[in-house]
Amino acid sequence: MSAAATPDRSVLRALARRVEAGERLTREDGLALYAHPDLSALGALANAAAEARHGDRVTYNVNRHINYSNICRLSCMFCSFAKKLVDEKGIGYEFTMEQILDRAREAAEAGADEVHIVGGLHPDYPYSYYPAMLRAIRDRYPSLHLKAFTAVEVDWFAELAGKPVEWVLADLREAGLGSLPGGGAEVLSDRVHRKIFRDKMPPARWLEVHGIAHRMGIRSNATLLYGHIERVEEKVDHLLALRDLQDRHGGFMTYIPLRFHNEYNQLKNIPMVRGVHSLREIAVGRLLLDNVPHVKAYWIMMGLDTAQLCLQYGADDIDGTVVEEKITHMAGGTTPEGLDEGFLRNLIREAGKRPQRRDTLYNPVPSRFEGTESPAAAPA
Repeated sequence: MSAAATPDRSVLRALARRVEAGERLTREDGLALYAHPDLSALGALANAAAEARHGDRVTYNVNRHINYSNICRLSCMFCSFAKKLVDEKGIGYEFTMEQILDRAREAAEAGADEVHIVGGLHPDYPYSYYPAMLRAIRDRYPSLHLKAFTAVEVDWFAELAGKPVEWVLADLREAGLGSLPGGGAEVLSDRVHRKIFRDKMPPARWLEVHGIAHRMGIRSNATLLYGHIERVEEKVDHLLALRDLQDRHGGFMTYIPLRFHNEYNQLKNIPMVRGVHSLREIAVGRLLLDNVPHVKAYWIMMGLDTAQLCLQYGADDIDGTVVEEKITHMAGGTTPEGLDEGFLRNLIREAGKRPQRRDTLYNPVPSRFEGTESPAAAPA
């Protein structure tokens, strides 16, 4: 960005007055927020915006990830998860249906509210495999909310079935689908799409699939992958595209900035961004996305310390217990693969916030820890 576009400190004061008055920020305002030199002041403004909505409450859920297979027909440059073949070392893998059900059983027995199910675009699985998976989990463990399949997967299922996305979503919902995760958006920029994920669905299609889901009453999340080749203007345009879709249908529950991890992929020469970048992404997201209820600090990709700081920079959710996350860890992630609920609650309390367990749709859920100040357990 040119020096002329770099704002002085008075700009943030003017933006603060507009935010407090409930005025919508513009594209130019978004650029100014990314460029502003006083990150602490930006965080304070975003924290005030979050607390105006949610008070001092920060939510989390008790969940379990099931990454059912990483065999994928795509070859996105930023991806360390996707593999072409099952191998003896388990780097390329396929869970059997019994292994999937075992993980769902463990989640249900641990008192989880949700399983988060995503995988690669498997070239050999028929469409029928996916509703059968959901139906098997729902029938055995009906207490679990099934947050399953990115828009990229749903679009692939439509191709496999030879049916419109509307038909696929209705069929998956009948099989037990509760909501969609927000992955696969990366950066909603045609330039970035051409350079690093050209085989994947284009940005407009990602928005279209989520729009269809929202019109059908299926809620979803939204993400942004930051810290690779994206430009500031593209991130602002990405956020405004999410905001525009939310204006039309209101289906997004939360916005989740995702930090790019550079190990074992074709972008390994790009240095990973540090914590201050994550703080800014959270703050800018909270201020620009005035119609999205929640902003999540995803500790798996940001790191625990940074995610905790994000709770003072506009985040009001810190995801959940997770358990056995593979996508980030196959890209060099060093965070735990799961956390105890007590540890999460303590993390929130240390940030000066009040923990509230929730379900996938952000309804409050009672926790056995409520009203106690017991020491937190160590990471799993």
